[in-house]
Amino acid sequence: MGLAACSSKPAVPDWQMNAHASSQKAVEAYLSGNNRVQALEWELARAEVARTGRLDLLARLELLRCAAHVASLDVQPCSEFERLRTDAAPAEQAYADYLAGRVQPAQIALLPEAQRKVAAAGDAASVTSVADPLSQLVAAGVLLKTGRITPPAIAQAVETASAQGWRRPLMAWLGVQAQRADAAGDASAAAALRRRIAVVEQSVPAR
Repeated sequence: MGLAACSSKPAVPDWQMNAHASSQKAVEAYLSGNNRVQALEWELARAEVARTGRLDLLARLELLRCAAHVASLDVQPCSEFERLRTDAAPAEQAYADYLAGRVQPAQIALLPEAQRKVAAAGDAASVTSVADPLSQLVAAGVLLKTGRITPPAIAQAVETASAQGWRRPLMAWLGVQAQRADAAGDASAAAALRRRIAVVEQSVPAR
C-alpha cells in the first residue's frame, strides 16, 4: 500500500502550488524593485491559473498585482482585472472598487478582513491595526488616494516598507513625506528625506 493511500486529504494540485509560489515571488520582486523577476513570475503564475480555465481565479490573481501597485502608490488603473470583471466574484469586484477608492458601504463586508476596518472607519488611525505589512501599505495607499491619509499614517507606511526592505513603496512613501515637507516650508526635513531616497535609489535589487 502506498503512502498516499494512508492520507484522507486530497493532494493539492500542482497548478495551485505553482501559481501561489510564483505570485508570492512576483509580489516580493515587484516591491523590491526587481522588474525582470516580477514580470517573469507573474507570467508563470498566470500560465498556471490559466490551466484551470477559470476566469474568476485569473481575476483574483490580477487583484493581487493591483494591490501591490496601490501599496507602492502606482496609480495606474487595474485594467487587466477590469477585462475580467464580468467573470469575477462579488468579493473580487468589491476589492477592486476598494483599491480604486470607490468601494460602497454595502461592499465592505465582502472585503478581505484586513481591509474591512479601514474601509468602515474611513480614517488613517485604523491603518495601524492592520498587522500584515502588505495589507497595511494597501490600506494606506487607498487612504492617500481618497484624501484621508495623515502624517502619522504616512510615517507608519514608510517604516513598514523600510522594515521589509521594499524599496519601491519605500521610495514612493518617502517621496510623499518630502513633498509635504516642501509644502510646509521645512527645508531641513525635505533634504533629509531626499538623502534617504537617494540611498534607496542606489541599492541594487537582489537577482
